This record gives sequence, C-alpha cells and structure tokens, in this order.
Amino acid sequence: MPRGDKSSYTDKQKRKAEYIEEGYEKRGVGKKEAERRAWATVNKETGGGNKSGSGRGVKDTNVSARRGGRIGGPRGGKAAASRPAAARSRSAKKAAATRKRKAAARSSARKTARRK
Repeated sequence: MPRGDKSSYTDKQKRKAEYIEEGYEKRGVGKKEAERRAWATVNKETGGGNKSGSGRGVKDTNVSARRGGRIGGPRGGKAAASRPAAARSRSAKKAAATRKRKAAARSSARKTARRK
C-alpha cells in the first residue's frame, strides 16, 4: 500500500478528516497543510486506519477534540470582562507588585545560599 493511501480508513474516519480539514481552511490554513493536520488528528484519535482486522476493537479517544476552546473554565473570562477597568487595573498592579516582591526574595535567597 503506497504512502497516503486512505483505503484502510473507514467511511467515518474519512468524513471526520474532511470535516476537520474544512475547519482548518476556514481559519486560513492552506489546503495541503489543512489536509495533513486533519489526517494527523484522525490518526491520533483513532489509531490510524481501522478497516484491517486486527485493530477493529480498539476504542477511539477524543484527546484532540477536547483541546482548544476558551481559557478560564466555565465562565471563560467573562467575570474579568464584567469588572470595571479601574478594578482590573488595580488587580494587575497588585499582581505585578507581588511578582516583583517574590522575585526579589528569591534572588536574595540565592545570594545567601551562595555565600554558605
């Protein structure tokens, strides 16, 4: 079987790859790259072509389908967006001060550790 031959894939796998490919193309990925990524995703989720007898009973994973989406849990960043700008700015300044303070504490701890 030559490289790139898709005859060992099920119809469902082929449909899935086509759907994934369309999604990549909508996001501006080139045709060839979208196809490559789509088949890589199908292979990752289903373990390659499933038509041969030995691997038929292997369950599929949804590892790639669960990736992406919004960051920050169920609220998806809406809690911060609904706060006034002044409150967000105050939080950011407080976080920056904390980072600066902790970095200074770490560097002084390293200096004392080197002296010993």
